[in-house]
Amino acid sequence: MEEQVKTIVYVEDEVEMIDLVKLILSRKGYDVIGAVGGREGLDIIRKQIPDLVLLDLMMPDIEGWDVYQQIRAEETTKHIPVIVVTAKAQNIDKVLGLHIAKVNDYISKPFSPQELVASVARVLNEEPQQEA
Repeated sequence: MEEQVKTIVYVEDEVEMIDLVKLILSRKGYDVIGAVGGREGLDIIRKQIPDLVLLDLMMPDIEGWDVYQQIRAEETTKHIPVIVVTAKAQNIDKVLGLHIAKVNDYISKPFSPQELVASVARVLNEEPQQEA
C-alpha cells in the first residue's frame, strides 16, 4: 500500500521562515503550503484540510492563538493537529500551549531542522493505531 503524501500548512508572517520550513520538510517528502498571516492561513486550512498545521503565534493580522481557536471551533478543522512554532519561548507560553490550549507540540525559534522534522513526524504518527 502506498503512503499518501502528508500536507502541512505553515501559517507564518515571515516569508523567509516559510521558505526555510518548506525546504526542510519537502526534503522529507511532505507537501508544505505557506500561508502569510492568520487570515490567509485560515482560508487555506479551510480549503485544504491539511494533515498538520504549523502555526506562528505573533502575527500582525490575527494572532496565532486566535487562529488556533478558530481551527478548534470548526467541525471540519477541529481534528487537525497543530504545532506552535514561535519565538515567544517563555516557559509559561509553552505550558499554556501544551496543557491548556492542548496544541500537539511546541517548537521555539530558532530551531534545528532535526527538531522540526522530529516534531512533525511525532505528531503525524500520533494518530491512534487500530488494535487488531
